[in-house]
This record gives sequence, structure tokens and C-alpha cells, in this order.
Amino acid sequence: MPGPAWIDEATAAFERHVAAERGLSPHTVRAYVGDVRSLLEHAGRCGAAGPGELSAPVLRSWLAVQHAAGASRATLARHGAAARSFTAFAHRRGWLATDPGTSLGTPKVRRALPQVLRQAEIADVLASSEADIAQPPPGRTPAEAAVVLRDSAVLELLYATGIRVSELCGLDRGALDLGRRTVRVFGKGGKERTVPVGIPAVRAVSQWEQAGRPVLATAVSGPALFLGVRGGRMDPRTARRVVHERLRAAGVRTDTGPHGLRHTAATHLLEGGADLRSVQEMLGHSSLATTQIYTHVSVERLKASYRQAHPRA
Repeated sequence: MPGPAWIDEATAAFERHVAAERGLSPHTVRAYVGDVRSLLEHAGRCGAAGPGELSAPVLRSWLAVQHAAGASRATLARHGAAARSFTAFAHRRGWLATDPGTSLGTPKVRRALPQVLRQAEIADVLASSEADIAQPPPGRTPAEAAVVLRDSAVLELLYATGIRVSELCGLDRGALDLGRRTVRVFGKGGKERTVPVGIPAVRAVSQWEQAGRPVLATAVSGPALFLGVRGGRMDPRTARRVVHERLRAAGVRTDTGPHGLRHTAATHLLEGGADLRSVQEMLGHSSLATTQIYTHVSVERLKASYRQAHPRA
């Protein structure tokens, strides 16, 4: 049964705002819009007849309901961010005389250290992928061989650049500059950045484009760099499955995905002497504080090595 018209209208206006004006990612837009609809439906049950009747007590009671339902601290933090974004939007639109979201507190998220592969582990994964290309099993079809080339290029590029899986899947042909060994990426909010690429990744992507992509390409492929088995642009779910399968095939026990390779690339850069600002720019982080978590990862790995190696640890 559809809800009151004012909820649909307010939610639709907010969705246009966050999608077009703020340039948030499609995933974030869906999450925020869902949160705001939930908030407005809660407000309606509390007696509100429009967005102009939102108040701080209503916001807090909505968050309390989410907490009682078992929402995690991270989810509650996102709910709070969505609510504040909506009330600020509603205030600017003149729906609210004052912005009740400014008084809304949300729990601080405990940031967990990301899981990363050791250099020997990622080397094993990439070597296993290369061996699969060099020594194919009998009876491998051209389409299967093309997928192996694609998967190798995906792994090499994710580890070489640390780009997000959505950024990888959004790449078009020509995004990789073979001469300069860089890739042009469009990140969150449509922000463009140029990321350096290592020689092995350039080689793997070139091999995919020359020998693999033409096998899978169809009329629906368009300019997409990486393709699925049916010829369309590869989606993030497929890329995640590729990473999980390749790690298992190489005997790596850590069950991680594309984001784990992003963590791994950042950590290895810092361990190799890269400065934090350069890693921030490469990863496309808007805040240096987001990048600083990787320094904690490196410290933890250093402490583990110290405890294992030092005689008086």
C-alpha cells in the first residue's frame, strides 16, 4: 500500500538533490533515499503531516527504533548522516523553519583495520594467474581463454592502482594511457583523477584488449574496457567474484575482494616509502584522515614482525 503523497514527493525531491546536485555515488544515493523514506514514514506514524513537522525528538526516536532493531554503529552513523542531509535540504527549500538535524548526534564508528595481503601472497596470486594463461588446460574454449585474460588484467590493475571496483568497471577503452602508463579514473562524485600504472598491469590490460576483448565483444559492448561473458560491461559483482576465485585458486587463505586489493596496494605503497599525500591522491580520498588508517595497518604489521623476530620482544 503506497504511503502518503507528501512522503513520495519529499523523497523524490531529495533523491534528485543528492543524485544531481551533490554528485553522490549510485550506491550512496540508494542508501540515503531509503533512509530518508524510513525517517519520513516514522514521522508520519508520529503524526507528522509533512516534512515541515520534522523535529529533533522525531529524529532521535527514529534512530532509537533503528538501534532497537539491531542496526550496527556504522549503519546508525549512516542513518544520522542521511537525516542531517535531508533536514538541511528541507531547511534550504523552506520546508523547515529551523534545521533540527544540527542537534542530532550519532555514534562514532569504530574503524576496523582493513585486511591486506602480504607481498608474497599477492605475488602468488598474480603468478598463478599468469601461469593459467601460459599453460591452459586441454579443451579450453576461446571464450574461456578470453575470460582468463580479463581476470588477470583485472587483478593486475586493481593491485597496481588501488582503484575502487566501481571505478574499474566504469573504465572505457582509451582510459589507459600506454605511453605514459597512467589510467584516467572517475571516482566518487564524478571526480576525475589520473593514477600511475605499473608495467605488468599495462601488459596484462594490453593483452586482454588485443586477444581477449574481441572474443567477448558484441553489439552491446560499447566503449567498456572490461566485459562480461555476454559482452556487456562487467559489473562489480562479477569483479568481486573474480577476485575471490583467483585468491582461492592461488591458495591464499585470506578471503578478501577488490576492496581488499585496494587496501593491499595502499599498505604496500606506504611500506615501500610512499608519502601519505601521494597515496591519498592515488586512492581518491577527499580527506587525509581516511588515508591515515593505512599507516595503522603498517604499524600493526611492523609490531607483528617485531614480536616474531626480536629475541627480547
